[in-house]
Order: sequence, then structure tokens, then C-alpha cells
Amino acid sequence: MVMKFNGKPFKAGDFQKALHKATAKLVGDHLRERVSSVRDPETGGFATVIVDGEGLDDMSLRIEGTPAVLDQVRQDLGVETDVEDRELEQASAEVPPKVFLSFGWEDRDLAGRIADALQRHGISTWWSEWEIKAGESLRRKIDQGIGGCTHFIALLTPTSINRPWVQEEMDAGFVQKVGRGATFIGLRHGLEASRLPPLLAGSLSPEIDQDLTQIQQLINDIHGVSRKPELGPAPSLNSLPKTRYTAAAMAIAEHFVNQSRNGEFGDVTSDEERIAERTSLSREDVIDALHELRRWLKIGYGSVLVRETFYAEFDRYWKPWIPADDALRLAADLVNDADFPSAPEQIAQRYGWEPRRLNPAMAYLEERDTVKLSKALATNPYIGFEIRRTDATRRFVRSRA
Repeated sequence: MVMKFNGKPFKAGDFQKALHKATAKLVGDHLRERVSSVRDPETGGFATVIVDGEGLDDMSLRIEGTPAVLDQVRQDLGVETDVEDRELEQASAEVPPKVFLSFGWEDRDLAGRIADALQRHGISTWWSEWEIKAGESLRRKIDQGIGGCTHFIALLTPTSINRPWVQEEMDAGFVQKVGRGATFIGLRHGLEASRLPPLLAGSLSPEIDQDLTQIQQLINDIHGVSRKPELGPAPSLNSLPKTRYTAAAMAIAEHFVNQSRNGEFGDVTSDEERIAERTSLSREDVIDALHELRRWLKIGYGSVLVRETFYAEFDRYWKPWIPADDALRLAADLVNDADFPSAPEQIAQRYGWEPRRLNPAMAYLEERDTVKLSKALATNPYIGFEIRRTDATRRFVRSRA
């Protein structure tokens, strides 16, 4: 039986795909409508909205604008923002790790030397000999110490492991681990790992000797110092620009940028094997890098097709032009010049640009929904046959001026 819609045959899978795409577009338009009206109260600049993904399952929202605009979006709409090529650093005071040290009275001397070593290496340590003064409530002070710790350390020895007081403190430490994410460390001294309580059996429980020869590793672990060696440079990738993308992603991006003739969708088509050969990357690195770059690619059935927005993002690293700057010039001319042409070939002639340069600028503006770019079949070598200004074009120019 052949299913038909409006008199034309169609497959159920195609109908579902089209429905999902249409729904995603409605959601994207709704998000743009909500966010694009946010303005910088001082400069009057608007937020620029980019909706990535073709379906609801991979849709994401990126917002560009001044710090004031981004803060306003977060406050008003609860939307996460992304600032292109800028890192917004938020100064915060360094807070040292806080350790609560639980021990049995028989191990008081060893516990004291452990507490002293931790304290001298930037770890605020709660040890009963320092914290509890004459007349103070033992229970209240211990509860305060455990409640405020980032790391709970239980010094486990053949004697302390059976002490009810240590077990009670360990129970409280586990509550902090589950409820607040505190780190629970069972520090063994003269105790075999096989004698650990069941709750510690699946955790790394380091061992400490009488001379504290392993204390530095414990200090490093508490401070979050990685045990991994420093990452060395990738072979033959040292000359690539240093960006927010991995070296493997940049190697693939350089290959695509240099292979493209016009900066159109699909004018570079490849697969994982050929990409690995051209970039000298391993197959696994290629797979991970393509996943990193996926919002600018169409990947399926073993093939990789490059979207036009890819060049809007990556041309700046290897071409003598910057698509973002070209896009701003194009948008400003569309807004300010009443006689400015709408046909890409006339625009290219006026600027003295090849299609390879004009297409990324138009793609940059279209991705931000700041122009009306009309498309049709056989517009090669351009990605559209007409580009016109909208109100969003004026807002874009004003925000980037």
C-alpha cells in the first residue's frame, strides 16, 4: 500500500522527520523571539541569537552580546549564554580545602603529625586537640567540624576501626559525602585493605606509615593535583593556531577550509578514513574531533559534509579575511545604502570579492537570523540568490558598532 499526502507518495519515516524539523523550527523561532528583545541598558545593543541543531534532540541556543546583555538574559530568562572568542572570568576568592580528621585515642600522636602536615600545606584541618577548648561541648564542636568539611579523613588502624566513637564519626562523614559531596578518605595505618568496612571496600584507601612518607600524595589528592603527567604536544600539530578547539579539531578545520572552493554546503565531502589520511590523526581522534565540530557538519551513512557556517567560523584562521568583520561591513551597507544591491554576484563585484569570501559573510549573518537570505537550487557559486535587510540587520549593526 502506498501512503499519500496531498496526492503525493511519502514514507512514514520521511513524514516523521519533516514533522520533527518543523517542530524544531517553531521552538527555535520562539527562543529567538524571547531572547532577541533583550537590550544593553547603556548602549542599546541587542542580543544576537543563534539556534543550533535540526531537531529537538540536538537543539542548543547560543547568545552573543555585551556582558550586560548576557547578564540580563541569565536573570530574566534563565538561559545560558556563549560569548564568541571571549572568556568571561569571574574572580573568586581561593577557599582552602577543609579536612575533618577522625582518629582513635591510641593513635593520637600519629593523627597530630598528620594534622600538622596537612595544615602546613594549605589544608585547613579540624583536629580535636586544636578545636575543642575547656568547657565546650564535644558533640557540638565535632558536628560543626564535620558539617563544614570538604574532606573527611578517618585514620583507620587495627584499634580505631573498632572504636564506637570513630564509627559514629564515620557515619556522620558518609552523610556529608552523600548529602554535600564531601570526599570520604579512609587512611590506613597498619591495617590490611581486606579489613576495611564494606562502605569503603570500593574506594581507594591510601596507606600511611609512621614516618609519613606518603603524606605528600595525600596532600596532592586533597588539593586536586593530578597524578597524570602533563599532556605533551600532538605530533605535527604544533603549528596550528591556539584556540578553544582541540588541536585535532583544528587540523581537520584547516583541511576543510583549504579544500573548499566556494564555501558552500557540501562542496567539501569526505569520510573518516580520508580525513585521517590527510591529517595524520588516528581514527579515534578523527571521530572525537568530528563530534566536537558536529554543529557545522552533516554526518551520516559514513560521509561528512561541511556546512557553509563552518567557513564563517574557521576561515579567519587560514584565510586573509575575517568573516565576522566582512559580515558587519555587509550588514552595515545593507542598512545604510538604499541603493545597495541584493544580488550576491553584484555585491561581490562591488567589493572585489570571490564567492569564497562572500559566502561565509552571508552565512554568518544568516546563522544569526539577521538577514533574509533567499535560496533556491542552482545558485552556485553563491549560497543564495538574494540577500535583504530586516529589522534584525539594523539591530545587529547597532549592537556591533
